[in-house]
Amino acid sequence: MAYSEEIIEQVRSSNDIVDVVSTYVQLKRRGSNFVGLCPFHNEKTGSFSVNRNMQIFKCFGCGVGGNVFTFIEKIENVSFYESLEMLAERAGITLPKQEYDKRYDIKRNIKESIARINKDSATYYYYMLRSPEGKHAYEYLTKRGLSEQTINNFGLGFAGKYSDGLYKYLKNKGYSDQELKNSGMFTFSERGVQDKFWDRVIFPIMDYRGRVVAFGGRIMGQAVNAPKYLNSPETDLFIKSENIYGIQLARKTKEKFFLLAEGYMDVISLHQAGFNNAVASLGTSLTDRQAKKIKGYTDNVVITYDNDGAGKAAALRAIPILKNVGLAVKVLNMKPYKDPDEFILNLGADEYRKRIDEAVNGFDFEAGMLEERHNLDDPDSKTKFDHELAKTIANIDDPFARKNHIKAAAKKYDIDENDLRREVNEIGLAMKLRENNEVEKENQKKTRERKPEVAKKQANHTLLTLLAESKEAYLAVKEILTAEDFSEQLEKKVFDCIIKDYERTGQAVGARIIEKFEDAGEREKVADILMTSGDFDDISEDERRKAFADYVYSLKKEALEREIEEAMAHNEKDRLRNLLEEENSLETIRKKLSSVKLA
Repeated sequence: MAYSEEIIEQVRSSNDIVDVVSTYVQLKRRGSNFVGLCPFHNEKTGSFSVNRNMQIFKCFGCGVGGNVFTFIEKIENVSFYESLEMLAERAGITLPKQEYDKRYDIKRNIKESIARINKDSATYYYYMLRSPEGKHAYEYLTKRGLSEQTINNFGLGFAGKYSDGLYKYLKNKGYSDQELKNSGMFTFSERGVQDKFWDRVIFPIMDYRGRVVAFGGRIMGQAVNAPKYLNSPETDLFIKSENIYGIQLARKTKEKFFLLAEGYMDVISLHQAGFNNAVASLGTSLTDRQAKKIKGYTDNVVITYDNDGAGKAAALRAIPILKNVGLAVKVLNMKPYKDPDEFILNLGADEYRKRIDEAVNGFDFEAGMLEERHNLDDPDSKTKFDHELAKTIANIDDPFARKNHIKAAAKKYDIDENDLRREVNEIGLAMKLRENNEVEKENQKKTRERKPEVAKKQANHTLLTLLAESKEAYLAVKEILTAEDFSEQLEKKVFDCIIKDYERTGQAVGARIIEKFEDAGEREKVADILMTSGDFDDISEDERRKAFADYVYSLKKEALEREIEEAMAHNEKDRLRNLLEEENSLETIRKKLSSVKLA
């Protein structure tokens, strides 16, 4: 959609990037930036940085960067215009109806085609469930205690007994084979085309807006040579590790927590019982991306995984993932039943609500699991338990929580509090030293690999950042520097955008400058440039001014040297004379710039 620059700017400026990113990432202030663990790659040391003044972000680990639109595009796997719509909704802005922008047509058309196919497929599955062919599947759902309303709310369906029923249905609706290939719903081979799902109960998987992005299917017959549960393959519309089952309903809950279950039926049974805050990861392993998306809707999670060995192991894996994104975690005990579906069928919703109130915090659950693996009456086994318990406590970042857990654990497990505290501190110190050593090794490696041209590029990028951040810096150099003084084309374009932004609006906004670059790769590089503040947060104002003057001096001197060499090659005496005079004046310019106040 070709929205005007004014509308795009209104949406962007109405969504502070620190506030938006904070719903997905735990940020801590560090100098002029906010830092945290990158949501786009796994890391232990935060290299993800957000600048409120520039309204941009940058990960110095994986290289991803951009403005608030870029962040939403990547974290939610949506197009630019979808991110615009999401942020407009967040800010309470009504967007005008517009025509689609051709720049985004190709990718958006593929995604919209898949969405239409999924919608028509869901309709086909829905009616097949109510056909004579789907009678046994419908009876399976009702015997599991699901009402007609619940079946409708979740759009449950049935893939027929024939392996090409959906294919024929969609071909009759006019879809091409290429469109059907893009959907991932079919297997194309020399023997013909086969539906991915057949003779299965179908669970449509929806995104936060209620759009069908994929399907899950439970086989009706004996799963001899086929998996009991099967998910759609990943497509342009669906990434398994990012989607959360039930999010389209749970996001509207008034509860202050989410219930995190394992499977489709658990979520559906919980919703039918009145727990409209239930969601599930697609599979037994929760991912960082899913945890970060949950963080976008709530600060608290109650894990309600299966009450068996696999479920408990999955809960142990999920706890640190959820905590790392800033979620408070509790674990629900469903004994004597295996899962929420079975529990509610036998004891009802009121008893389940009591279990929610009695849910233990993540640490107590971890400690309880440790206790199950050790005989606390045996001295050797008890010693191993004490050491492992100390390791678990040492992983708690919050100092107050760590102190409280030391006190509670010492009392509960008959451990001397001072001994436990000493052990926790020693383990924590060792962990910190290992982490610092890894960071130091990485920094040393980067230093060894650093080349003179890299240092020069760093200086140029820092200068561009200063010009964008400080109007005083811009005013001081606008008659001195031109885009041609930069040797790299992208640096020229960024400088030109900064100058034009000042001339047009009286200020330069990094997020607005990024929008001038259509290519996604270029936008990331621009974010990289505009987040290059060097070590400016750690030096005095006088040192900042001197560095600024040195950067301008070096850039201008190198540009003049290129021109002087060119003038000499072409024997342009008048031009050469003027260039040499300009070069001789550079020292005076440097002294003048060293007194510029950098706001």
